[in-house]
Amino acid sequence: MNIIRNIRTPIMHRAVEANGLVFVGGTIADDTSVSMGDQTRNILGKIAGYLKEAGTDASRVVSASIFVTDLSMKKEMDAAWTEFFGDDLPARATVGVADLGGGALIEVVVTALKG
Repeated sequence: MNIIRNIRTPIMHRAVEANGLVFVGGTIADDTSVSMGDQTRNILGKIAGYLKEAGTDASRVVSASIFVTDLSMKKEMDAAWTEFFGDDLPARATVGVADLGGGALIEVVVTALKG
C-alpha cells in the first residue's frame, strides 16, 4: 500500500492518502473570534484546498466527524455545511466537547475517496 502525506505542519500532515482514500486531519478556523457559521465556512474552505491538493474534491467526501463546543449553535453549522456540500452530503457524526483550544467552536475531520 502506497501512503502519500500532504501539507506537513510541525505536528502532523493535513491530508494523508492511502488505499484510495484521503484522510484530512482535524481542521479549525483561522479566525476563532467569529460565529459558528463563519468558522464552519472557513474550515470547509480550508478542507476544500487540502482535498484539491490531494487530487479530489468535496463531492468525494464520504464521512465526517465534527466536534463542537456548543451544540446549541448546531443550526448555524448545519446551514454552512449544507451550503458547502449541497446534495453531496457525507455520513456524519457531531459530538459535543468541552474545549477545542484557542477559542475554536468547531473542528472537522473528513475522509474522501481519491479522484
